[in-house]
Amino acid sequence: MLQKVQSRRRRHQRVRKHVRGTSTRPRLAVFRSSRHVYAQVIDDVQGRTLVAASTMETDARSFATANVEAAKAVGQRVGERAKAAGITQVVFDRGGFRYHGRVAAVADGARETGLEF
Repeated sequence: MLQKVQSRRRRHQRVRKHVRGTSTRPRLAVFRSSRHVYAQVIDDVQGRTLVAASTMETDARSFATANVEAAKAVGQRVGERAKAAGITQVVFDRGGFRYHGRVAAVADGARETGLEF
C-alpha cells in the first residue's frame, strides 16, 4: 500500500481514539478521493449510518465533482438531510485528512445549514 494512504489511515486511527459518535451527537465523517467527496453522519454506538451524501449522486454529477464548490454542496446536502432526520449537533471527523480545502468546505457547508460542531 502507498505510504501516503498508510499515513492517512494511521492519522485517522489516532483521531478515532477520541472522536466517537452517539445517538444524541453522531459523527460527521468525511472522505475525499481524487474524484469524489463523501460525507456520512454515523451513530457509532449502534454502528449505523444515519445520513449520507456524496458527489456520486446523480444530481451532483452535472458539475465538477472534485473541487471545493462540489464539496461545499455535499456539506449542505448532508446538513439538510441531518436536520430532516432531527440531528442538530455532530462531532466532526476529518478522516485523517488536513482540515483544508475540500474537507473544510464540507464542514462549512454543513455549518451553513445549521449543524453545530
